[in-house]
Amino acid sequence: MQDVIIIGAGPCGLSAAIECGRRGLSTHIIEKHCLVHSIYLYPTHMQFFSTAELLEIGDVPFPSPNEKPFRYEALSYYRKVADHYDLSISQYEEALSVERQPDHSFVVHTVDRSGQKHQYEARNVVISTGYFDHPNYIGTPGEDLDKVTHYFREAHPYTGMNVAIIGGSNSAVDAAMELIRVGANIHMVYRGEEVSENIKPWVRPVFEAMVKKGKIEVHVQSKVTEIRESSITIQDKDGHTTEIDNDFVLALTGFRPDRKLLASCGVELDGDMEKPLFNPETMESNVPGLYVAGVIASGRNANEVFIETGRKHGGLIAEHIAAVRASQQ
Repeated sequence: MQDVIIIGAGPCGLSAAIECGRRGLSTHIIEKHCLVHSIYLYPTHMQFFSTAELLEIGDVPFPSPNEKPFRYEALSYYRKVADHYDLSISQYEEALSVERQPDHSFVVHTVDRSGQKHQYEARNVVISTGYFDHPNYIGTPGEDLDKVTHYFREAHPYTGMNVAIIGGSNSAVDAAMELIRVGANIHMVYRGEEVSENIKPWVRPVFEAMVKKGKIEVHVQSKVTEIRESSITIQDKDGHTTEIDNDFVLALTGFRPDRKLLASCGVELDGDMEKPLFNPETMESNVPGLYVAGVIASGRNANEVFIETGRKHGGLIAEHIAAVRASQQ
């Protein structure tokens, strides 16, 4: 019987484990993939929007020679933090369900990558799962073709190719800037009037210059209506359609958190945004003893919670669990 089972080994899950451990609570982390898998899935050469100090957890300094650290630095940092605190983590083991017991404890059912099933007992559970397993599909005919991906890792495979980017966020702009370097022919298709106002300030002027030079063709207030093996069709706001040659489609339309674990244990979701009900002062859900941390606490807008805010959830959770335990002794 653990004091706390934490589902998800992202920065926010690691922070929760550290804070619980500091208060003498026994903890174990269950992770479906590898440590900080969401960061691993970021583009290979991605640079964070945040400074290193805003990504720190457990009072462990994040040394970086860069004002804004890169993905590879974050992977190294979070590995070192997990080692420093000797966190107990089961990697490549998926949590399937969380069951509340008559004595108000929990049983977490899991399966590892060999298909072996396990179960863990805990007095409290923290759900800190991310969202990169669940892309927002656009529902366009042809989206299931092999040429379409919702993940961009690096530009090399697209050297000299005709590439369409669907989206206008930082991920879409970053991908376009990398694709320029390998000589790709780039069409960016975005339903908004202009690319996101949240584009990294040091990237935006360079991006706009590349658009003016014709290195990137941007189709705003437009959408891709069909994807075929060698072309795509773009429709503008007036309903006019254009067919262009295409080799690959990067559908960078964001991701959404998975709610199945929350639903399995009775957590209520608020309205169309599917935001779990929880106390923001403790992060405890409507199910006593079950907490949320990180992006899972947001609604469908996964940009509502970032590492720099979600990392603080662990302290709130640990304080509340410790206080409840003290009151019961």
